[in-house]
Amino acid sequence: MIVVSAASGAFGRLVVERLRGRGEVVAAVRDPGRAPEGVTVRRGDYDDPASLREAFDGAARLLLISSPELDSARRTAQHLAAIAAAVDVGVGAIVYTSFLDADTVPTGMTEAHHATEQAVLRSGLPYTIVRHPFYGDAFVPRVSGGELTSSTGGRGLNTAFRSDLAEAAANVLTGEGHLGRAYDFTGPVWSYPQVAEALGVPYREVPDTGSGPMSRLTAQVRAGALERQTPDLEQVLGRPAESVVSRVTFHRPAGAR
Repeated sequence: MIVVSAASGAFGRLVVERLRGRGEVVAAVRDPGRAPEGVTVRRGDYDDPASLREAFDGAARLLLISSPELDSARRTAQHLAAIAAAVDVGVGAIVYTSFLDADTVPTGMTEAHHATEQAVLRSGLPYTIVRHPFYGDAFVPRVSGGELTSSTGGRGLNTAFRSDLAEAAANVLTGEGHLGRAYDFTGPVWSYPQVAEALGVPYREVPDTGSGPMSRLTAQVRAGALERQTPDLEQVLGRPAESVVSRVTFHRPAGAR
């Protein structure tokens, strides 16, 4: 039996869909009324350890999808509660969705992921860690006014689409040879100028005048921090991952070449 935690979220639903026909699947969700259809549903709330023990009981594999909580301390506590519950009920193996560089960077946006990875290693459970990049779904460029603009300095982004990452998770949960491993998943590196060229529209670099999270992320892109690429995702998928360039050209806007 495979239990998917946080199964009512966008990523969790995709994983459940890709696990259909591969064995018994249980969707563990905080609100059973929002659970995916067609699978067994159990209540499993990251803030309710007793519910987690009930949700994980009997699992040969557990996919621990990271909490959407933004506060690192609370997020870490939720993850540690889930790992403790998995140990208590004797889960066969745990697969954790982490984030790139969480193995080496214990601060900032990877703080909770780093702490969780360490807890997984200390738990004694067989494990696989799958580190995600930023989701490409949130970065698909949009043509406005007949041109494409960004403040990325033309540097590359290694985003990957949720659909590919969900399929990779399903493969890890049902395949052999993944235990004891950590995968650094990246999609094909792409840039805004590349997308503009593929669409046949002009590209224009614009000043970054913001001050919020997206501005900080854009600064990272300009510094080349998102250009890292590994073969891990392609190897687990058994095929190339979908690229942003191919997706935008498939959905080519009217008026583009």
